[in-house]
Amino acid sequence: MESIFNTMNFEYVANNESIVILGDSIEVLKQLKDKVIDLIFADPPYNLGKDFGNGSDNWSDRERYLEWCYRWIDECFRVLKDNGTFYLMNSTQNMPFISVYLQKKYNIINDIIWYYDSSGVQSKKKFGSLYEPIIMANKSAKNSYTFNWQDILVEAKTGAKRNLIDYRKTPPQPYNNEKVPGNVWGIPRVRYKMDEYENHPTQKPEALLERIIKASSNPGDIVLDPFSGSFTTSAVAVRLGGKSIGIDLNEEYYKIGIRRSGISNTYKGEQLIKDKGRKTKNKSKKDHFSEEDIGNYIQILIE
Repeated sequence: MESIFNTMNFEYVANNESIVILGDSIEVLKQLKDKVIDLIFADPPYNLGKDFGNGSDNWSDRERYLEWCYRWIDECFRVLKDNGTFYLMNSTQNMPFISVYLQKKYNIINDIIWYYDSSGVQSKKKFGSLYEPIIMANKSAKNSYTFNWQDILVEAKTGAKRNLIDYRKTPPQPYNNEKVPGNVWGIPRVRYKMDEYENHPTQKPEALLERIIKASSNPGDIVLDPFSGSFTTSAVAVRLGGKSIGIDLNEEYYKIGIRRSGISNTYKGEQLIKDKGRKTKNKSKKDHFSEEDIGNYIQILIE
């Protein structure tokens, strides 16, 4: 895949299926050739002051943050094929501005809501946030794009469960058991106890990326994530038979990418072992007690 770059003035590791890059996303994107990427999933820092280990989520004001977003968005559309698809996530505060920009320059196909089971911060001054918006876009309304609806069917919670007949059809037929998902996706967030958990503050679930990659790419297509973080996009793309390019500025996340992409289990002599450390110091109720505490408590009950 190195052939799709004009230059490669950055640190990277690669195999036949993946390229994992350590570097600034805009500077890396500038080195890609035009129209070489099939699918882009972008989940940038939201300018909320989160700790990504390199101070990369703290702009002085929203205007400067949005100007930065518009720069990398334009680079993404430059490298995207004419029939490619672009997905972008951001906060509810920033997305209206980004949406207007995309509508002016490109074409929005879908506005998607990813909702989950609980708010990260329990506010007593306003309603908690239980969703994140996603935009699905392409270069122009005139352009075709991949949408493999048959690969993303979900259970139809309609009359099919009750064996009802749809008399609107000629001849009448039973209701379908499956359907294409709507634009509101209920997918649980990644929790500390899950097998897919990585030590990253904003990890996205594999199920979310699986739906996007299945819908908007085919085996062998190149999937790009310019803000890879926990490198879920790369891991899922490779598992589904695609090729991936993942970029991140943080060396610790870069090492996660090398491991999750299946490129190597070592980096500069270091064994790359999954870190099950918590990405937050806030513990759940279960974690207030050690295994020894629980064992002693059980022993007391027995006695």
